[in-house]
Amino acid sequence: MATKRRVLVRYTVKADQGAENQRLVEAVFAELHRDKPDGIRYATFKLPDGVSFVHVASVESAEGNPLLALEAFKVFTVAIQDRCVEKPVTSELEEVGSYRMFGA
Repeated sequence: MATKRRVLVRYTVKADQGAENQRLVEAVFAELHRDKPDGIRYATFKLPDGVSFVHVASVESAEGNPLLALEAFKVFTVAIQDRCVEKPVTSELEEVGSYRMFGA
């Protein structure tokens, strides 16, 4: 079984970039739903301010992060720094407990 790496990424985009960032994130999920890659559990949340985003990922593949192979993810990440007022901060997560969050 592959080692699980769980991460949280948070950032804030410029006021005029909230809708564009959401569109790009939605394209990533459309590709995930279409291609159904194994080894990834992934969710993105938008905070009520409309410009702050949180991504939670559980990478469960020995071959690395399947997101990195997605064309939509490449498009999403290429200009993320330009869209942000608070740059992405990635934190490793250590699970203390969960209920139906990541499956069995």
